[in-house]
Amino acid sequence: MEAPSPTPSAPSAPSTPFSTVIRTASHQQHTEAENSSFMSDLLGGRLGVPAYRRYTEQLWFVYRALEGASAALAQDPVAGPFIRPELARTAELERDLTHLGGSSWRDGLEPLAATAAYADRITTCARDWPAGYVAHHYTRYLGDLSGGQIIRGTAEKTWGFARKGDGVRFYVFEGIGNPSAFKREYRELLDALPVDDLEKQRVVDECKRAFALNSAVFQELGEQFPLSA
Repeated sequence: MEAPSPTPSAPSAPSTPFSTVIRTASHQQHTEAENSSFMSDLLGGRLGVPAYRRYTEQLWFVYRALEGASAALAQDPVAGPFIRPELARTAELERDLTHLGGSSWRDGLEPLAATAAYADRITTCARDWPAGYVAHHYTRYLGDLSGGQIIRGTAEKTWGFARKGDGVRFYVFEGIGNPSAFKREYRELLDALPVDDLEKQRVVDECKRAFALNSAVFQELGEQFPLSA
């Protein structure tokens, strides 16, 4: 008598891609950062070029921390795949700051306390925890490729910068011809992050921390550039 065929097991439900997990988990912090009074006033055209310049100066400190670690992490199995030269922003920030403040823009420049804390955290992760560095890398660069373009458009319209010219070059990724495809490839790298589930949760938590650190910078900038009642 023929033995009965084994009952096929039900297929396991596909796990949620990590890029979706990290985006969903940090949505609240991301929204809070975007809706800060400083960023709302900046995007609403209610602040002037000095506020935009001060914000750009803070970005310079953050990206020096991010990109200062690039060479050391380029061969790291976790962070290395994310180190892409076409993302580099420091030189573009310096070009924008020269346009905004002249050749002596560095003279006397100090980061805000919140900016210094943000940059220090990035440096610590880059040195001690590459997966944590990835969390900061993700929040910055994918934000630049997405919401950053809104800031560029506002700056061009409100303060008269040339389209994709000096003053807004930080937001122009000349080495990325298809931003949508690039962001899709980046998310695929996140999905393939070679760490276990516990480490992925730590990365999610660091992503939330990155947004909180960014929000603290906005808070301090808002205190420097309050709107008149």
